[in-house]
Amino acid sequence: MRQFNTMPLRPIDAIFIHPKRRLYVVYYRGELWQLPRMKIDHQSWQNRQPYKDDSRGLYLSIHQAISDPILAQKLRTLNLPMAVRGSTLSRFEAWWETHGFEWLKDKLSAGQSPLAAHQTSTKMIDNQPSSPSNYLSALASSNNTTAHKNPEQTDIFSDMLADLADEVLHQPL
Repeated sequence: MRQFNTMPLRPIDAIFIHPKRRLYVVYYRGELWQLPRMKIDHQSWQNRQPYKDDSRGLYLSIHQAISDPILAQKLRTLNLPMAVRGSTLSRFEAWWETHGFEWLKDKLSAGQSPLAAHQTSTKMIDNQPSSPSNYLSALASSNNTTAHKNPEQTDIFSDMLADLADEVLHQPL
């Protein structure tokens, strides 16, 4: 298993694809887990196995959002910059170690959610002051279609963002 040793934050959760073997590999807190099929949901996560093959064949998925609300509580994938998506595992790790903390801090300082789940389930409300707490207020009051389908899902993502904002904004320098 791979582990980060120099991370200023806890390791990231990210979704990788092995295109030749046609499977997902989840980078969960610095460890690689292979899912049994090309579906990312709670059932697949329950049946995961440690990934032991060559990691040079893994590429960061373009899609980091997890639609399964149960799995989204466990895997807090981020809406990573487009320039990083599609990169190899080693290139991604180098970017995360070098730029990850500042990227998270900049997102949260601007009042933007770094969570991939928010990119598909919510929209920023215009004219809101830029702070994580105001973003959470806007998130809670937004009336988008996902919130109407499953009100609990908005609360889950709000809790995830609050935890992440607290972790980044209160990180000692």
